Amino acid sequence: MALLPSGSGSTPVIAEVEMNGGADQSATTVRATVVQASTVFYDTPATLDKAERLIAEAAGYGSQLVVFPEAFVGGYPRGSTFGFGINISMTNPKDKGKGEFQKYHAAAIDVPGPEVTCLAAMAGKYKVFLVMGVIEREGHTLYCSVLFFDPLGRYLGKHRKMMPTALERIIWGFGDGSTIPVYDTPLGKIGALICWENKMPLLRTALYGKGIEIYCAPTADSRPVWQASMTHIALEGGCFVLSANQFCRRKDYPPPSEYAFAGLGEEPSPDTVVCPGGSVIISPSGEVLAGPNYDGEALITADLGKALTRYYMLSVHPPCAYDFVPGSQFVLEDSDEMLFCADMGEIVRAKFAFDVVGHYARPEVLSLVVDDQPHRPVSFTCAAEKTPAAKSDGTAKP
Repeated sequence: MALLPSGSGSTPVIAEVEMNGGADQSATTVRATVVQASTVFYDTPATLDKAERLIAEAAGYGSQLVVFPEAFVGGYPRGSTFGFGINISMTNPKDKGKGEFQKYHAAAIDVPGPEVTCLAAMAGKYKVFLVMGVIEREGHTLYCSVLFFDPLGRYLGKHRKMMPTALERIIWGFGDGSTIPVYDTPLGKIGALICWENKMPLLRTALYGKGIEIYCAPTADSRPVWQASMTHIALEGGCFVLSANQFCRRKDYPPPSEYAFAGLGEEPSPDTVVCPGGSVIISPSGEVLAGPNYDGEALITADLGKALTRYYMLSVHPPCAYDFVPGSQFVLEDSDEMLFCADMGEIVRAKFAFDVVGHYARPEVLSLVVDDQPHRPVSFTCAAEKTPAAKSDGTAKP
């Protein structure tokens, strides 16, 4: 297989090259991978093992940033109604639903906790920035969260989903403004919103106000229209958008005797695709750099670089790598698929025309105030006087 310039003749101008592994943290390019894979449902240790295998593979391709889907650790409870069904009765949910929640609660993780320590060690071992979707357990309440780790093996902080959607509101708690972080890293300013939070204009604006450059969007939405939202955010924010979703089949969940799968009519067959993925990487100019992928579990990788960059085609066997200049456009022989290579300077060029929190903001007319303090249901004033005030997960420098 070879790459051809778009619109050229049949003579290949770029040959296949050997793939070289390992991330170079001093390189002028940023290689990013979004993981499209399924949780091992109700088995958190096995999910962590799977996560490490995927991180190791991405690092082997030279990735410096690895983004996992929403609720990868703990699982997205697709198909489960937790006993409520359509006619919700808060006073008398079915006992079976309570048992389902108990198992789901057991699969969640404490933050901090041993699983967080394990994930931090993975980030350090493979020298990557890691963005991981988890189900966080605090007491008896669960939160859909994203955790951030650096290549030194440090846990940086978290974002809790502020607004769960539909039935999610029954099983997940609500985050607050204290966990809307944007981390200033050598790769760029990194932050995340989860699934339909990305459709909340003011919440996006809070990230724009913190200068986000690499915008992570772990999701459970695989509809084609999701791509429109991701493209819009890339253009609106003048940032790279990395959206990761799970690809999973019915057999990736427990069998019908253990897990009721609603919403698809009759019980789906084991091989029925219940989430087709659609993970994608988009540039600040709205160009699709990699994906969307609807074919199966995959590592979807693109370079966000300043100099000569390399794009890895992970869908071919063996994987092939091609060098080309940022901004170039190529098509694969016998294919309509186009490959794009970006550079970080594209952020500046995009914001020359439109800076959503800069020259286009009109703050004398429109403004946003963000309450970034944690809101706790119980506080003890004596204890508060004796201990330093709790820090919020805001902008930080690892």
